[in-house]
Amino acid sequence: MDALDRLIDLHGPDVVLAAVAPMLTPERLARIDAVLDARLVSLVPVVEDLYDPHNGAAAIRSAEALGLQDFHVVEPGQRFSVTKGVTKGCDRWLTLHRWPAITGCVAHLQAQGFRVLATAPGAAEDIEHVDVSRPLAVVFGNEHAGVTAAGVAACDGTLAIPMAGFTESFNLSVSVALVTQRLATRRRDALGARGDLPAERRARLRARWAALRIRGAVGVIERHVSGQTRPDVAMQPQPRENLDP
Repeated sequence: MDALDRLIDLHGPDVVLAAVAPMLTPERLARIDAVLDARLVSLVPVVEDLYDPHNGAAAIRSAEALGLQDFHVVEPGQRFSVTKGVTKGCDRWLTLHRWPAITGCVAHLQAQGFRVLATAPGAAEDIEHVDVSRPLAVVFGNEHAGVTAAGVAACDGTLAIPMAGFTESFNLSVSVALVTQRLATRRRDALGARGDLPAERRARLRARWAALRIRGAVGVIERHVSGQTRPDVAMQPQPRENLDP
């Protein structure tokens, strides 16, 4: 949790949004709502024991662009660090979950109602035919060894990516992009909707994303709250700030 999350927990998303919304253009708020409308939380990528941080960052960028909200990283050894030059800041809009072991990650997702599949060459199911009528999580292994034996054993099954050439595997970030793009399309078709964010989580994300567009948002929110309880320190009117493109 960061300072914004703590403020949302303390004051609620409506208060946080009320503090920062006057500093955003209607177009920016409409853009936030459009992205929220398409957010999927019932399709989750899991990446295990990355070696190349650039590959991981590229995978995060693809997942966010495709409208996925949650991204799980298993870190049995070295901590995964986001390469900002690759993600182009998109990691701000995702929820990154970190795990020390694949078994704990898989068990958590299964307890949340997900079917969890490990990517593996020659698997009986593939991305064109796997059941997408229920929440689905897909585990991707690292660039050298693929999904570990412990990961495969913990999962509910395996999943193949169709290939037509001599090459036996895709690059990790390419695998994540191909799998999530196809499964996201199929999952949305099954839902009959662009996204499936629960109302409570949508409200939190709306407040958080709005605040992330404001420089010094934490101070703005704190002054707004103080102004509600102590009129003598009410927040002074502020101009709209320059926003990211």
